[in-house]
Amino acid sequence: MNTKPDEYYINETLNGNVNAFAFLVERYKHMVFTLIIRIVKNREEAEEISQDVFVKAYTNLKNFKGESKFSTWIYKIGYYASLDVVKRNKRQINSENIDEFNEGDMGSIQDVLKYLEEKERRKVINDALLRLNEDEQVILTLYYFEELPLKEISKVVNLSLDNIKVKLFRSRKKLFTLLKNVIEPRTINLR
Repeated sequence: MNTKPDEYYINETLNGNVNAFAFLVERYKHMVFTLIIRIVKNREEAEEISQDVFVKAYTNLKNFKGESKFSTWIYKIGYYASLDVVKRNKRQINSENIDEFNEGDMGSIQDVLKYLEEKERRKVINDALLRLNEDEQVILTLYYFEELPLKEISKVVNLSLDNIKVKLFRSRKKLFTLLKNVIEPRTINLR
């Protein structure tokens, strides 16, 4: 695996080495796809948008100023491309208003998660994520799965750091409630 920094491949690409961009695509293709599929919820569209994102990044690479990480820049392109597709398709995003949250339940949920098989756990979490609105999905995905710092997430989605913190807190609460509603009936059946 190549460990050269993004800047090396960016400079090589800008200097005419078209093949250098392939290293950036390889490095970020899974992360970009994950972000996009969380928003558009359609594999074929996500694959097409991902390709478009990298084409757009390649053609606009000369405009990349390096003020943020390349990953932040490419995520931002993917984020807005995905939102454009959602708006164009005029889809209804399945979102629930969930206000039920009790801090004392956290321990019981962690115990219950031990009963779930790893594969089933991923499916349950993914299904719960899909029930959140697109902003919540994106923030949770970037924070937990892509492990971006909050500052980078705020640049990707173009929101203030304080706003990201609030949205992350609320998204966690909603996700917890969704998981609780799936897991508690299983706990009762296990006893």
